[in-house]
This record gives sequence, C-alpha cells and structure tokens, in this order.
Amino acid sequence: MSTSPSCPRRRRRTLRAGIAALTAVALGAAGCTNSEEVGIPEQPPLSVEAVPEIAAMVPAEIANTGALVVGTNTPYAPNEFKNDAGEIIGFDIEIIEVVAETMGLRADIREADFEKIIPSIETGTFDAGISSMTVTAEREEVVDMARYFMGGTQWAARVDRDVDPDNACGLRVAVQRTTVQDTDDIPARSKKCEAEGKPAIEKVQYDEQDQVGSAVALGQVDAMSADSPVSAFVVEKAEGQVELVGELVDAEPYGIAMAKDSPLGEAVVAALRHLADSGVLDKIAERWGVQEGLLTEEPSLG
Repeated sequence: MSTSPSCPRRRRRTLRAGIAALTAVALGAAGCTNSEEVGIPEQPPLSVEAVPEIAAMVPAEIANTGALVVGTNTPYAPNEFKNDAGEIIGFDIEIIEVVAETMGLRADIREADFEKIIPSIETGTFDAGISSMTVTAEREEVVDMARYFMGGTQWAARVDRDVDPDNACGLRVAVQRTTVQDTDDIPARSKKCEAEGKPAIEKVQYDEQDQVGSAVALGQVDAMSADSPVSAFVVEKAEGQVELVGELVDAEPYGIAMAKDSPLGEAVVAALRHLADSGVLDKIAERWGVQEGLLTEEPSLG
C-alpha cells in the first residue's frame, strides 16, 4: 500500500467544534448553546437535482452503489467538524454533498486520520477525500485533485486594535502550534522587523485553534494569524468585535482527492462547474462565511 504524501494541509493540528467557547466565553454570549453560537447556519443545507449527463460520467462501480464514499478529518471548523449530535458538517461537507447529488449519488461521509485519507483512496476504501487539503505536486503524483477553493494566511484582530500585518513589529500575535503561520509566516515577518532594527513580533503559541480565536476576542493578544477560512469563521462569530486585517497571502488551492486517472475526476469537475455556474457554490460559501476563498476561475482537475 502506498503511503500518504507527507505534506500536510495548511494546518497540522486541529480546530475543535468547541468554537462555542469563543462565542460564549470570549464574546460574552449568555444562555444555552445554539446553532448560531457554534457557527452552524440556521437554514438547512442546500440540495440539488442530479444532472443526467454528469451522472453518466461516474464509473459504473461507484454509480451502482448509489453512494460516493468520502473520507474527511475533523475537527477544522468551518470546513469539517461535528455538531452537538455528532454529525459531520461544514463548508467542505456541503460542497461534497451537492457534488454527489449532481452525479446522482449520496455522499457517504466517513471520518479518518488525515494522513490515511489518500492511502484509503488508493486502495479503494474511499472514492474521494475532502478535508481542506492543499493541492501539491507531491499529492498529485498519487491522486487527482479537483480544485474548488483558495486558502491562504489571513490575519485578524479586534476592531479596537490598529494592526497592520506588514508592520506588526513588537505586537503579540497568536498562532496554533506547528501551522504554517507558526513555522513560516510569523518567523519571516519577525525576522524582517529585526533586520530593520525594530522589535521582533512576539509569537504567542496555542495548542488548539479555538484558543487562538479566544485570545484575540479577549484582547489577550494584538492579532492572530491563521488559514483564511478559520480567520473568517472567527470574525463571523465575533459579531463585529473582530475583523480581518491585511491581505490574504500565500494562497493555495484546496482540492477534492480521487483515484489517479479515474473517470470520477472528470465527473467531479463537471459537477463543480455546474454548481459554480448555477450559483450553488456561492450560496454554500456565503452560508459559512468563506465566500472570498471561492475560485475565480473554473474548477479544474490536476
């Protein structure tokens, strides 16, 4: 069995569905937890009709089962995480569900360790994988990847703080340990500060991404640096107390992974294009507050 390419998605640890802690504690929300507090859209997920010509592109061995078996790894709100009932939900999940429906299938979502998703596609255990997975040359050597989203590093800060990521020398900036923001973004910016004779950025590390968001909302740090969907989610739940600052940098596409050279790849791309043209992708992205990350060009394979 082939091993999964070692390059991780942009974050290497996890964001808990306990983002309720951010809203209920850091933002002073009171009362019991509800869908609004944990970032779950109140309206039910969108559903679409099958498109016969796209359904006809699906390999018979998958079409005959009526299901698209999809591997994902939680938690990473808002893309893939569990609600209070233990159901896997999120932006990515709704994307793959409407992709499957367009192909005349239902999405059978199965949780797996992130590093096991690609090997499970190679062995046929999963038909596809969607899990905020960055498209890389290494991954594309063993699977096909249908691009559907752009993710990068995005800073956020409380609205009462004057923060410019390009001039953050001396500020306290929160990151999740071992993410690219921890290993690449902050060190590079801090090194530039020191080279200019300015104080270094004080990197404040947390084990979990929800702790990063809480630190910003509570004013314990000046800013946070995280993947763009994560920062957008924090802003969405902060209800005007936190805002995105600076530009999106180091943007890379996310992709749906499938077996190499399988006809399924072209079917998924056709479904994504249909959903983009019909405005469904826009509606799903808007539901989860990540519309700025949608591809501006047509979804593509490889």
